[in-house]
Amino acid sequence: MKNYIQLKRWTPTLVWIVGLLVIWEICSWFLLQVLQVPLAQSKLPYIHELMYTMLEYGSTLFSEGWVTFTNAAIGFALGAVVGSLLAILMSLSKWVEQLTFPYAVGSQMIPILGLAPIVYGIVHDDQLSRIIIAAYITFFPVALNVLRGLRSADPAAVELMHSYAAKPWTVYLKLRFPAALPGLFSGLKIAAPLAVTGAILVELMGATKGLGVIMLRNLYYGPSHNYMFWLTVIAGALLGIFSYLLITIIERIVSPWQPEFRSTGGDE
Repeated sequence: MKNYIQLKRWTPTLVWIVGLLVIWEICSWFLLQVLQVPLAQSKLPYIHELMYTMLEYGSTLFSEGWVTFTNAAIGFALGAVVGSLLAILMSLSKWVEQLTFPYAVGSQMIPILGLAPIVYGIVHDDQLSRIIIAAYITFFPVALNVLRGLRSADPAAVELMHSYAAKPWTVYLKLRFPAALPGLFSGLKIAAPLAVTGAILVELMGATKGLGVIMLRNLYYGPSHNYMFWLTVIAGALLGIFSYLLITIIERIVSPWQPEFRSTGGDE
């Protein structure tokens, strides 16, 4: 029964994916054979050709993708820590919030496309640049959502703990931190795919390894490398999806009491 429920839950997603691939293949054939668009395969390549290329260069894509993912993950973790600490400080002190929050908001006005080459030009290290950009992308959504979560604790429960002379760290540990977990994971799920994108963007600036490097090389090699270029784009998207799903799994493990993770009577 449980396997049937899982199959029923995933069937719409599988149908959607298969349908999308079929439509993609038909549109590619239509551009090439019917409309005879010049360089049609560079605009929308055949799915089956992409699969053949994947089988041939899958190990290369995996190794380069792993470089991108690990650097993005380090920066993501660093940004999450910085954002969480900043949120805690702002929740403890209005003065700290008034001092730091406008600068945090202002920092997000800088386009990543312009910031990435600046960071790379300053540090002259592709790995460190990827980590910095991923951390930069991560810290603000995490700080904003954690701050909101810390302040969402039930005021009556806070007053009750204060009436029992609970210390501030006890209030945070027992009440505010659990209340902030949904906000924390909301910020992490927003930032995780963006951190991967930021890491790839830095790799386009002149790194030696990573998906962005393979993407840039095959873009300039011309039509003969269209399939590999498209595969790097798809691999980058899959890394973003994987990072989002990974955070979702961790959220389910850490905070199973959330309503969306509870089993309902209809699922049993």
